[in-house]
Amino acid sequence: MAAHGALRDRRMIGRLRLASQRLAGGGGSVPELVRWMTAMQAQDLPAALWAVGVRVPGAGITDVRAAINSGTVVRSWPMRGTLHLVAPEDLRWMLELTAERLTRSIAARHRQLDIAWADVEKARDIALDRILAEGPISRPELFREFDAGGQPTQGQRGVHLLGSLCRHGWLVLGPMAGNQQLIAAFDQWIPSSRRLDQEEAVAEFLLRYLRSHGPATLRDFAWWTQLPLTDVRAALQEVSAQLVELEWEGTSYWMSPETAALLDGGLPGARSVHLLPGFDEFVLGYTDRTPVLAPEHFDLIVPGGNGIFKKTVLAAGTVAGTWMVQGTGRSAVVVPEMFDATAAFGPAAQKALAKAAREYLAFLAR
Repeated sequence: MAAHGALRDRRMIGRLRLASQRLAGGGGSVPELVRWMTAMQAQDLPAALWAVGVRVPGAGITDVRAAINSGTVVRSWPMRGTLHLVAPEDLRWMLELTAERLTRSIAARHRQLDIAWADVEKARDIALDRILAEGPISRPELFREFDAGGQPTQGQRGVHLLGSLCRHGWLVLGPMAGNQQLIAAFDQWIPSSRRLDQEEAVAEFLLRYLRSHGPATLRDFAWWTQLPLTDVRAALQEVSAQLVELEWEGTSYWMSPETAALLDGGLPGARSVHLLPGFDEFVLGYTDRTPVLAPEHFDLIVPGGNGIFKKTVLAAGTVAGTWMVQGTGRSAVVVPEMFDATAAFGPAAQKALAKAAREYLAFLAR
């Protein structure tokens, strides 16, 4: 690849990620955005809907819900035992790459819950018999079927059975029913889904992550997918010609040539302000978050390390505060809480913040 400018400042990493994560424009449609992002953290569904909306100018919450209802975007557990939004054609190969590794990691918990493989197979038969006969059902309905069929659901046992069935490609979360999703049969809801061999899958996963999340490191990707670093390094040999490597403080960062080229023509987002949801990929999608979040502010984003990521104010690619919504409907207002209350937040930034707030409220209303 052609040489590009250097990373001269840690803040440049965040500015480049604005472009790669489609926060500086170019999001396309809702399904196109999710496909570009590869996978988007989605255990908090309202947050996930806005994570898409903030990257697709003009989109409303109904557009994202419609993509889920049509199956052009799906939500399941492709990695880390955590819900993500993914393109439907990608889900099967992701699961085939990650499911067995995750199953081994939770084997002790399954023994505590008295879940053997025969129980998973029995739960599969119960679920598919009902869903194939009557269509997608709610989680409470499915758990009642499990209980009636001799598979108790108390004490997280039902959740682990459901997760196992989704990880192994028998079930998937399907259309919306209010603010919840019904559970569908995988092969009915996703009639066409790609299959890749292991090496091809790791290489594609890595390439797409680095293009959509770069500048990022191999360790970032290994954490993101929970794939072995040795497999990740081997995959890099297959895709490195399609990427650009830049170094910062002795660490190699990888990104697409298009992102790296911004170092030559001007970085995006110098005066940008974004209101990101909790659990957004911009903050959560890396094992090292220091390029965009100062270590002294970590606890303000994830209080007490409880795993719950708060909504963040992003200023020029750096996390500068948190935010919340007060009121409902027409009386709703966005209330930011900046980390440094004494720092000057000039007229241009104030205007950008007000615009971001209007865009979020408009997203909810569309």
